[in-house]
Amino acid sequence: MTPSRSEDPQVAYLDTDAAVARALDGIARTKELAIDTEGASFHRFIDRIYLIQLSTRDTHMIVDPLPITAPAGLGRLLEDPKVQVVFHDADYDLRLLHQDYGWHIRNIFDTRIAAQLLGLTAFGLAALLEKYFEVKLDKKHQRADWSMRPLTKGMLDYAAQDTIHLLGLRDVLHRELEKKERWGWAQEEFQRLEGTRWQPEEPGTAFLRMKGARDLDRRELALLRELVAWRDAVALQLDRSTFRVIGNEVLLEIAHTAPATAEALGKIKGMPRGILERAGNDVLAAVQRGLAVPEAQLPKFPRSARWDRDPDIDNKVGALKSVRDEAAKRLELDPGVLCSREKMEAVARLLPAAVEALSELPDLRRWQIAELGEGFVKALKPFRKKGGAPKPAAEPTGALELPLSNDSPYRD
Repeated sequence: MTPSRSEDPQVAYLDTDAAVARALDGIARTKELAIDTEGASFHRFIDRIYLIQLSTRDTHMIVDPLPITAPAGLGRLLEDPKVQVVFHDADYDLRLLHQDYGWHIRNIFDTRIAAQLLGLTAFGLAALLEKYFEVKLDKKHQRADWSMRPLTKGMLDYAAQDTIHLLGLRDVLHRELEKKERWGWAQEEFQRLEGTRWQPEEPGTAFLRMKGARDLDRRELALLRELVAWRDAVALQLDRSTFRVIGNEVLLEIAHTAPATAEALGKIKGMPRGILERAGNDVLAAVQRGLAVPEAQLPKFPRSARWDRDPDIDNKVGALKSVRDEAAKRLELDPGVLCSREKMEAVARLLPAAVEALSELPDLRRWQIAELGEGFVKALKPFRKKGGAPKPAAEPTGALELPLSNDSPYRD
């Protein structure tokens, strides 16, 4: 039986529908709720929520979602716009809560983003709790398999620490944001988090996102596609993380060398002996399928949006970077948090003649425009004399479109 309590402070462990319902009824009137979730993507192929930690000002609980039905009372709390929901690094939690329960959380406070907007360079939860509360988190269970049951008392104690101090941390960071007149910045960032949803991956495109895939030619990409499809099918069957079946580096080397025999396959560095013995023929079959793809059907990377050639783009971005870096120094902010290169490239292509024009860029925040707008417009003035902004070229047709990468500077 899993422990029912953690110690100091008291944390209730809830694993029945009745117990969860009673506990949620007890906090139904709260206006602030700290939450964290534990997934198991390091261990499992299918990622889902395996633990939910909750804290109010005076109540702490851990909900085990595996033996219970969807906790509707928690969904009502999280979706209530009058309840502020406090996370540390909300993105992953929001995606899992949406994937597993369909919940759309609106009134969000993210302590990680708040810390970055304050200019803190150590913004992990452990670093923040040590800085403000002299609390040291034990990292022993950082890579724990939260899908295992029963959970140990040590694992529960570790999990509980993720929310026990979160409301207090929120208070400290909120005060500092207001003191630095950056609370409006944070509110804008938090509002953008409200749209975070789980986005299913386009089937059959994962191999294109693999680090190192762009170093392969089209034939090698065809092999990699077959190898990744084989590995993902095995990982799904075992419900095991893909790297625990066979690593990306090994697949890339197989795609590059196209081994034809078990002996050649076994010579590849990192090739798991168990896979070689149990599924070597399946791997070699995937290689042969890749080699058999007709030339006209070989995969290729989709072309991104093209722009008319702009020989001054690097000079424009360099001018904007000087403005950005000077402002970052003045504001004591990480330059990447203040404005990413991708956003500066968008500004350079827009070539705005007035600050108001910057509002045309959907990814540029209002607070960024307020801090950088005048400087950006002034820095681009010499380039406006040379001609207008480049226009997007015709969009390529028939190309596979991949989801845009997450440009948030608040991600690792």
